[in-house]
Amino acid sequence: MTGESLSLAGKKVLVPRGKDQAGSFSELIRRFGGIPVEIPLLAFRPAAKTEEILHAVRELPTYDWVIFTSKNALETFISFAGKNAPFPKVAAIGTKTERAAEESGLAVSFTPAEFAAEGFVEEFLPFVENGMKVLIPKGNKARSYIADQLRKAGAEPQEIIIYETGFPEASGEKLAMMLKNGSLDVLAFTSPSTVEHFMEIVHKTGAEAAVQGRLVACIGPVTRKRAEELGLDVHVVPAGYTIEDMTKSIAAELNQRRK
Repeated sequence: MTGESLSLAGKKVLVPRGKDQAGSFSELIRRFGGIPVEIPLLAFRPAAKTEEILHAVRELPTYDWVIFTSKNALETFISFAGKNAPFPKVAAIGTKTERAAEESGLAVSFTPAEFAAEGFVEEFLPFVENGMKVLIPKGNKARSYIADQLRKAGAEPQEIIIYETGFPEASGEKLAMMLKNGSLDVLAFTSPSTVEHFMEIVHKTGAEAAVQGRLVACIGPVTRKRAEELGLDVHVVPAGYTIEDMTKSIAAELNQRRK
């Protein structure tokens, strides 16, 4: 499946990210002939510097592993700990997280082939030993799946909330206008939270009818499950959990529909 054989053919695709994070997704959409519509559906802010966070930073040398599930988790934790902190072995989920770690001077000891929590656990279990201490910095809306599974395997994981996820209020009016005008052909969601915030605006503005007939794409089964729970029909879920996989899958679905 090559980029040359696929096309978004001028379709307007929702990019649920802000300027700082939308770049690669928007560029891919343009490369495939689509029009990216950037409306950030998530806003991140560091959590207050709690004693729990300070304690984890002080105790960093006592951990065997620290697991970063996203670039945002990595960068936020480093803002608390500092780049020169005595990090244990680092596991990074996703190429962006791995790249951000290396750019920060951290050596990454493990990156899973699959970027979902379930795949990570399956690949990471051979490294788990009884009593192994694992630190998992995370956002306030992140699942506890990794910690739960590592605990079952005999490890001693500790989760700490280092950032909070909210909805950027300024996006609500723009999204409502785009929906009302029928200006979105494809709704692409990158996390359960993006779906939740999108549907919050849909219901608040009575735009349910405007969503009908839109092509809906989700990265991964967890995002798909949340979308379906909230009443969306999901048409595209790429086999890989990357923006490139999702863009190609959207283009393939559109190509199929044009036949």
